Amino acid sequence: MTASGLPSVDLAVEADGWGKEPELEALVARVVAMCCAQARLELVPGAELSVLLSDDARVRVLNREWRGKDTPTNVLSFPGGDEDEPPYGPLLGDLALARETVAREADEMGISFSDHLTHLVAHGFLHLFGYDHIDDRDAEEMESLERRILAELGMADPYGDVPATPANMESETSR
Repeated sequence: MTASGLPSVDLAVEADGWGKEPELEALVARVVAMCCAQARLELVPGAELSVLLSDDARVRVLNREWRGKDTPTNVLSFPGGDEDEPPYGPLLGDLALARETVAREADEMGISFSDHLTHLVAHGFLHLFGYDHIDDRDAEEMESLERRILAELGMADPYGDVPATPANMESETSR
């Protein structure tokens, strides 16, 4: 855990076009802190999260290997431990994001790359703790939490004016 009681984040940028690493680290740290606060997550001391900012090609390989889907997706979540019992950690899990898909979706939705990235980091992070959108009840619970997190970060409701489509709801949890 960091001095603030939040997990440490290991950020790896392995593709061009993501932006400046210090800004990306700050964005991820803000999102993770807000997720922990809003979801009231209890973490063990020394909890860690890994975030891979990659490209469509790399995420496509991960998606094929872990989910059997031979296509890139916006974010993949790989839980690191038992998601059912707090305190969580020490290894919270891994997130992998595909830059081209994130950029394309942001353009399609008419929002900034940074706002969409923020939403996807929150979405992926929540998956690490068992939140999902497989059925309507679970989807409503997860989306409600995402709305609160993003509102606290000063962002608009990501589900308000955007119809749910396979493209913007593709994020999944992988084990």
